[in-house]
Amino acid sequence: MVKPFEKMTLAQLKEAEDEFDEEDMQAIETYREKRLQEWKSLKKKQKFGELREISGNQYVNEVTNAEKDVWVIIHLYRSSIPMCLLVNQHLSLLARKFPETKFVKAIVNSCIQHYPDNCLPTIFVYKNGQIEAKFIGILECGGINLKLEELEWKLAEVGAIQTDLEENPQKDIVDMMVSSIRNTSIHDESDSSDSDNDTK
Repeated sequence: MVKPFEKMTLAQLKEAEDEFDEEDMQAIETYREKRLQEWKSLKKKQKFGELREISGNQYVNEVTNAEKDVWVIIHLYRSSIPMCLLVNQHLSLLARKFPETKFVKAIVNSCIQHYPDNCLPTIFVYKNGQIEAKFIGILECGGINLKLEELEWKLAEVGAIQTDLEENPQKDIVDMMVSSIRNTSIHDESDSSDSDNDTK
Protein backbone atom coordinates (compact mmCIF):
# COMPACT_ATOMS: atom_id res chain seq x y z
CA MET A 1 0.00 0.00 0.00
CA VAL A 2 1.45 3.37 -1.02
CA LYS A 3 1.52 6.04 1.69
CA PRO A 4 -0.77 9.03 1.02
CA PHE A 5 1.61 11.23 -0.99
CA GLU A 6 -0.97 12.20 -3.60
CA LYS A 7 -1.94 15.41 -1.77
CA MET A 8 1.63 16.70 -1.62
CA THR A 9 3.03 19.34 -3.94
CA LEU A 10 5.96 18.51 -6.18
CA ALA A 11 8.40 20.20 -3.79
CA GLN A 12 6.99 18.27 -0.83
CA LEU A 13 7.23 15.02 -2.80
CA LYS A 14 10.87 15.74 -3.63
CA GLU A 15 11.60 16.20 0.10
CA ALA A 16 9.61 13.09 1.04
CA GLU A 17 11.37 10.98 -1.57
CA ASP A 18 14.08 10.13 0.94
CA GLU A 19 11.37 8.77 3.25
CA PHE A 20 10.13 6.22 0.71
CA ASP A 21 10.85 2.80 2.05
CA GLU A 22 11.33 -0.40 0.06
CA GLU A 23 7.61 -1.21 0.27
CA ASP A 24 6.60 2.22 -1.14
CA MET A 25 9.05 1.91 -4.03
CA GLN A 26 7.82 -1.61 -4.83
CA ALA A 27 4.16 -0.49 -4.74
CA ILE A 28 4.90 2.48 -6.99
CA GLU A 29 6.82 0.30 -9.45
CA THR A 30 4.01 -2.31 -9.50
CA TYR A 31 1.44 0.43 -10.11
CA ARG A 32 3.58 1.97 -12.87
CA GLU A 33 3.97 -1.41 -14.61
CA LYS A 34 0.24 -2.09 -14.37
CA ARG A 35 -0.62 1.32 -15.86
CA LEU A 36 1.97 0.84 -18.62
CA GLN A 37 0.43 -2.53 -19.56
CA GLU A 38 -3.08 -1.01 -19.56
CA TRP A 39 -1.85 1.82 -21.76
CA LYS A 40 -0.15 -0.60 -24.19
CA SER A 41 -3.29 -2.75 -24.33
CA LEU A 42 -5.45 0.31 -24.98
CA LYS A 43 -3.10 1.58 -27.70
CA LYS A 44 -3.20 -1.83 -29.35
CA LYS A 45 -7.02 -1.70 -29.45
CA GLN A 46 -7.18 1.95 -30.47
CA LYS A 47 -5.19 1.71 -33.65
CA PHE A 48 -7.70 3.33 -35.98
CA GLY A 49 -9.77 6.33 -34.80
CA GLU A 50 -10.48 7.96 -38.16
CA LEU A 51 -12.48 7.45 -41.34
CA ARG A 52 -9.81 6.76 -43.97
CA GLU A 53 -10.23 7.03 -47.74
CA ILE A 54 -9.10 3.98 -49.71
CA SER A 55 -9.10 3.18 -53.41
CA GLY A 56 -10.51 0.12 -55.12
CA ASN A 57 -7.10 -1.53 -55.46
CA GLN A 58 -6.65 -1.27 -51.65
CA TYR A 59 -10.04 -2.89 -50.91
CA VAL A 60 -8.83 -6.49 -50.58
CA ASN A 61 -5.86 -5.59 -48.40
CA GLU A 62 -7.62 -3.03 -46.18
CA VAL A 63 -11.05 -4.69 -45.89
CA THR A 64 -11.18 -8.36 -46.88
CA ASN A 65 -7.70 -9.20 -45.58
CA ALA A 66 -7.81 -6.93 -42.50
CA GLU A 67 -6.28 -8.18 -39.27
CA LYS A 68 -7.93 -11.13 -37.54
CA ASP A 69 -10.92 -10.26 -35.34
CA VAL A 70 -10.97 -6.60 -36.43
CA TRP A 71 -14.34 -5.22 -37.46
CA VAL A 72 -14.15 -3.20 -40.67
CA ILE A 73 -16.88 -0.82 -41.81
CA ILE A 74 -16.62 0.37 -45.40
CA HIS A 75 -18.82 3.01 -46.96
CA LEU A 76 -19.08 3.00 -50.75
CA TYR A 77 -20.15 6.47 -51.78
CA ARG A 78 -20.45 9.08 -54.48
CA SER A 79 -19.79 12.68 -53.38
CA SER A 80 -22.62 13.99 -55.57
CA ILE A 81 -25.19 12.19 -53.38
CA PRO A 82 -26.10 14.22 -50.23
CA MET A 83 -27.00 11.11 -48.21
CA CYS A 84 -23.48 9.75 -48.82
CA LEU A 85 -21.98 12.96 -47.44
CA LEU A 86 -24.18 12.67 -44.33
CA VAL A 87 -23.11 9.04 -43.79
CA ASN A 88 -19.45 10.08 -44.17
CA GLN A 89 -19.92 12.77 -41.50
CA HIS A 90 -21.49 10.28 -39.09
CA LEU A 91 -18.90 7.58 -39.76
CA SER A 92 -16.11 10.07 -39.18
CA LEU A 93 -17.49 10.84 -35.71
CA LEU A 94 -18.10 7.16 -34.95
CA ALA A 95 -14.54 6.30 -36.01
CA ARG A 96 -13.23 8.65 -33.30
CA LYS A 97 -15.63 7.25 -30.73
CA PHE A 98 -14.82 3.60 -31.57
CA PRO A 99 -11.08 3.52 -32.44
CA GLU A 100 -10.89 -0.28 -32.11
CA THR A 101 -13.06 -0.60 -35.25
CA LYS A 102 -11.62 0.16 -38.67
CA PHE A 103 -13.68 2.72 -40.63
CA VAL A 104 -12.91 3.27 -44.32
CA LYS A 105 -14.67 4.85 -47.28
CA ALA A 106 -14.18 4.46 -51.02
CA ILE A 107 -15.61 6.17 -54.06
CA VAL A 108 -17.88 3.49 -55.46
CA ASN A 109 -16.55 3.56 -59.05
CA SER A 110 -13.05 2.74 -57.82
CA CYS A 111 -14.44 -0.52 -56.37
CA ILE A 112 -17.44 -1.47 -58.50
CA GLN A 113 -17.95 -0.17 -62.03
CA HIS A 114 -21.47 0.92 -63.03
CA TYR A 115 -22.85 0.60 -59.47
CA PRO A 116 -26.36 2.12 -59.51
CA ASP A 117 -26.90 5.38 -57.63
CA ASN A 118 -30.12 4.06 -56.06
CA CYS A 119 -27.97 1.57 -54.12
CA LEU A 120 -25.99 4.38 -52.48
CA PRO A 121 -25.01 4.88 -49.80
CA THR A 122 -23.76 1.31 -49.30
CA ILE A 123 -22.21 0.19 -46.03
CA PHE A 124 -20.56 -3.22 -45.71
CA VAL A 125 -19.51 -4.59 -42.32
CA TYR A 126 -16.70 -7.14 -42.41
CA LYS A 127 -14.99 -9.35 -39.87
CA ASN A 128 -12.32 -11.94 -40.68
CA GLY A 129 -12.84 -11.48 -44.42
CA GLN A 130 -16.59 -12.14 -44.29
CA ILE A 131 -19.45 -9.70 -44.81
CA GLU A 132 -21.36 -9.72 -41.52
CA ALA A 133 -23.91 -7.06 -42.50
CA LYS A 134 -24.80 -4.74 -45.35
CA PHE A 135 -26.92 -1.64 -45.62
CA ILE A 136 -27.72 -0.82 -49.25
CA GLY A 137 -29.54 2.34 -50.28
CA ILE A 138 -31.03 5.27 -48.44
CA LEU A 139 -33.75 3.34 -46.57
CA GLU A 140 -31.51 0.53 -45.28
CA CYS A 141 -28.93 3.10 -44.19
CA GLY A 142 -31.57 4.90 -42.12
CA GLY A 143 -33.30 7.42 -44.38
CA ILE A 144 -32.48 10.98 -45.39
CA ASN A 145 -32.88 12.26 -41.82
CA LEU A 146 -30.42 9.72 -40.40
CA LYS A 147 -29.08 10.74 -37.00
CA LEU A 148 -25.67 9.78 -35.65
CA GLU A 149 -27.19 7.71 -32.82
CA GLU A 150 -29.34 5.74 -35.28
CA LEU A 151 -26.32 4.75 -37.35
CA GLU A 152 -24.43 3.90 -34.17
CA TRP A 153 -27.31 1.64 -33.09
CA LYS A 154 -27.40 -0.13 -36.49
CA LEU A 155 -23.66 -0.87 -36.33
CA ALA A 156 -23.92 -2.00 -32.70
CA GLU A 157 -26.80 -4.37 -33.53
CA VAL A 158 -24.54 -6.28 -35.94
CA GLY A 159 -21.68 -6.33 -33.39
CA ALA A 160 -19.24 -3.98 -35.14
CA ILE A 161 -19.10 -1.52 -32.22
CA GLN A 162 -19.87 -1.65 -28.50
CA THR A 163 -22.31 1.22 -27.93
CA ASP A 164 -23.32 2.80 -24.66
CA LEU A 165 -26.78 3.55 -26.08
CA GLU A 166 -29.38 1.74 -23.98
CA GLU A 167 -32.13 1.51 -26.58
CA ASN A 168 -32.83 2.03 -30.25
CA PRO A 169 -33.11 5.79 -30.85
CA GLN A 170 -35.83 5.05 -33.44
CA LYS A 171 -37.85 3.00 -30.93
CA ASP A 172 -40.56 5.68 -30.59
CA ILE A 173 -40.90 5.92 -34.38
CA VAL A 174 -41.11 2.13 -34.73
CA ASP A 175 -43.69 1.94 -31.89
CA MET A 176 -45.73 4.68 -33.54
CA MET A 177 -45.63 2.88 -36.91
CA VAL A 178 -46.69 -0.44 -35.36
CA SER A 179 -49.50 1.32 -33.48
CA SER A 180 -50.61 3.06 -36.67
CA ILE A 181 -50.64 -0.24 -38.59
CA ARG A 182 -52.64 -1.92 -35.81
CA ASN A 183 -55.17 0.93 -35.74
CA THR A 184 -55.50 0.84 -39.51
CA SER A 185 -56.08 -2.91 -39.55
CA ILE A 186 -58.59 -2.71 -36.68
CA HIS A 187 -60.38 0.14 -38.49
CA ASP A 188 -60.41 -1.90 -41.75
CA GLU A 189 -61.79 -4.96 -39.92
CA SER A 190 -64.58 -2.95 -38.29
CA ASP A 191 -65.48 -1.38 -41.65
CA SER A 192 -65.74 -4.79 -43.29
CA SER A 193 -67.85 -6.19 -40.43
CA ASP A 194 -70.13 -3.12 -40.64
CA SER A 195 -70.58 -3.68 -44.38
CA ASP A 196 -71.34 -7.38 -43.70
CA ASN A 197 -74.04 -6.28 -41.24
CA ASP A 198 -75.46 -3.85 -43.80
CA THR A 199 -75.91 -6.60 -46.40
CA LYS A 200 -77.89 -8.82 -44.04
